[in-house]
Amino acid sequence: MFQLRARDLSFLVHSPPCLPAPRVSPLFALRRNLSATTSASPGPFAAEDYLVATCGVPRAQAVKAAKKISHLKSSSKPDAVVAFLSGLGVPRSDIAAIVAVDPWFLCASVERTLAPRVTELRELGLSRSEVARLIPLALCSFRSSSLRGNLDFWLSVFGSYEKLLKALKMNSGLLAADLEKVAKPNLALLQQCGLSPSVFSEPFISRVLIRTPKKVQDALVHIDKFGVSQNSRMFLYALVAFTVQSPEKLTDKIGVLETLGWSQGDVLLAVKTMPGILTISEERLQKNVHFLTKVAGLEISYIAQRPVLLKYSLERRLFPRYCLLKLLNTKGLLDLRFDYNAASLSEKKFLGRFVHPYKERLPGLADVYASSCAGKLHMELLSENTKQN
Repeated sequence: MFQLRARDLSFLVHSPPCLPAPRVSPLFALRRNLSATTSASPGPFAAEDYLVATCGVPRAQAVKAAKKISHLKSSSKPDAVVAFLSGLGVPRSDIAAIVAVDPWFLCASVERTLAPRVTELRELGLSRSEVARLIPLALCSFRSSSLRGNLDFWLSVFGSYEKLLKALKMNSGLLAADLEKVAKPNLALLQQCGLSPSVFSEPFISRVLIRTPKKVQDALVHIDKFGVSQNSRMFLYALVAFTVQSPEKLTDKIGVLETLGWSQGDVLLAVKTMPGILTISEERLQKNVHFLTKVAGLEISYIAQRPVLLKYSLERRLFPRYCLLKLLNTKGLLDLRFDYNAASLSEKKFLGRFVHPYKERLPGLADVYASSCAGKLHMELLSENTKQN
């Protein structure tokens, strides 16, 4: 580098005196300037490529998100937003998640919108890292001028920042709820029912608190019809089940059970025991009831007393365990039918009781069972193999 500079200096020292610059026609100069300007100007803003390359959004998601910011002419505003988020400590993976769901975030003004929101949250006592964790959960609510007031209110309800974050993970619309018309009336209504304020700190209750007060009132009426006591520990789960679904959807699910042979008493018992079964999809209800009654041979009354059986995965839990017990019975290694006890055991206990003690007599038992639980194959394959040995 020094030699290069020396040569340049020597050239300048020994160069001939400056000569007058050659005359250039004004028309030629204008054409040259226009040409340089055209070649230097950037092309149109490619939103899809920007989302992929700069933000890390998967291509499939970027295609959809790019349509919402197609009006942008340059990357200046998105660049400022990405730099601002990165400066706060928001990981690139979170930035990708934010703009994939809410691409308009890239259109926000850092000076007029984002920076003031951060300042307000810092004044509430949140650290920079806590603000960074909040943004991917708050999404569009983070840009709202009501963010500070809403966050302050929900912090008082949940009692801690960590519980609030858990609630936001379950319910991203929490910070956008109308406090005066929705949240506060619902809290007052539930307190009138005798619920302690400490109950509201449970994150899953947030789904109830942002429903319309009429929806919550209707849910309370239905819960009473099913005989779920407000003093029961199942009451809160019933409140969620009856609040987050439409009456039509609830009627359809009850109808599914009735068409499968359940009496009104069976349905009432199951819902009273475990209200959460009403959040199960109709497809799973049909498949599980059919398997438990037609294949496993369990009585409906037995299932109604143990409705958690309806929530277990058929493919990854019920069917693999049923097949394994059937195999052990067929081989004369066990005399035990499939029932609630076998289905409800933790995976560790099930392996210790029904897999590990027999893996030497049935080589490959553990591997095939694990594959069956992963949905890759079924226990019948092992049964066929052992017949050949």
